Amino acid sequence: MIITIDGPAGAGKSSVARTLARRLGFRLLDTGAMYRAVALAGMRRGLDWSVPEELARLAQGLQFKLAGERLLVDGEDVTEAVRTTAVTAVTHYAAGNPQVRQHLVEQQQILAGQDNVVTEGRDQGTVAFPHAECKIFLTASPQERARRRLRDLESQGEPVALEQVLAAQERRDRQDASRPVGPLVSAADAIEVCTDGMTLDQVVDRLEELARRKMSNNENRKSM
Repeated sequence: MIITIDGPAGAGKSSVARTLARRLGFRLLDTGAMYRAVALAGMRRGLDWSVPEELARLAQGLQFKLAGERLLVDGEDVTEAVRTTAVTAVTHYAAGNPQVRQHLVEQQQILAGQDNVVTEGRDQGTVAFPHAECKIFLTASPQERARRRLRDLESQGEPVALEQVLAAQERRDRQDASRPVGPLVSAADAIEVCTDGMTLDQVVDRLEELARRKMSNNENRKSM
């Protein structure tokens, strides 16, 4: 069974998806980290961002592997390295590159295979797994999302002003919504969950309820 969790930056997708996967005993696929990993690789190689073909060739040569909740690229654990503000600032070059997106969507489908997977990102329910049995669109107000991102950055030793986080978030929202391939949009059959005022456990409780209901319906159909 595939459970997709899409939504804007700061909606809490990563934490929610990780916790939900643990509760259900599913594998976790953090697709945003894959785009970040391509951007990190581009930074390290000093690529010219104005030449998208270079980034596409680089992405196609990277080897992605899941190790539990960790993402390995060419054998290196980049789970933490891809979360810095420097990587965030250039990830849109990977996310908005049609060739990169096509390649990574193919990789995501390969990584998911036939397993039970919770996958999170921007286009999981619309592009990567349009036939997923359970689709969630997770959202929150801009202020709430910015505060969460600020806490994450502070925990990583990168203190910044809330205004800076809000401005960067607004730019990213525009980029996510306007890119020609894989834009951020809720799937027609997704269930929208606003997380304002909810704790992590409350959000996961809600999603677990939805997921288990879908699982039960699937089992009932199989037994008929």
